[in-house]
Amino acid sequence: MSVTPLIPAPAFRGRIGRDPRSGHYAVPRRYRLHLSPGHDDCLGIAVVHGLLALDEICPVTLLDPVPDRADGGHSVLRPLYEASAHHYRGPAVAPVLSDGWSGRIVSTHARDIMRDLARSFTPAAGPVLYPSGAEAELAAVEELCARVADPAVLPGVLDLLERRLTAHSHVVGDRLTAADVQVWAALVRRDRPGRGTGHPALWSHVRNLTAHPAFGRHL
Repeated sequence: MSVTPLIPAPAFRGRIGRDPRSGHYAVPRRYRLHLSPGHDDCLGIAVVHGLLALDEICPVTLLDPVPDRADGGHSVLRPLYEASAHHYRGPAVAPVLSDGWSGRIVSTHARDIMRDLARSFTPAAGPVLYPSGAEAELAAVEELCARVADPAVLPGVLDLLERRLTAHSHVVGDRLTAADVQVWAALVRRDRPGRGTGHPALWSHVRNLTAHPAFGRHL
């Protein structure tokens, strides 16, 4: 079935481990991710999930890449949306972080989900994707990635990222962070003129990340 996805503003923004009154404690196997391979936000979440080896801690349900409803939503997600919002009428879209204890949605906001997975379930030997002291830089890169879809500002965004990666081995400093994940998810499926020659440091970084199993296996 061919549909034109309608992606609304995030409807649910609960957090894991942020507010004791929410009841969303960081308990292994309490939560589940529902991800669509065709959605860039889901791609970034899947990479974070893989980097942190969270298969047993937070299981993943992979949805069909093509939504099966005319509104751009997934039928399988409708029970979660309807249980979480009285008389919900919008499309049931991914990504979704659901709570197995309540049968409701915790969050549909990709950035919050990535942060909460990394901060609540980071293994002792895992990468520190949100290092202390880098919050402002990580937020700046998030904003850049949010602008990639606008053709009018894309060249400027690529220029800024090129300058970062000319000065350092990674987008923020010299180690892998969530910024690399977000840049990769925003750009890896883009096919644009000059990709092979323009912004060489940026596209080389994207290719190197794709070669990493936690990244490339999700394409």
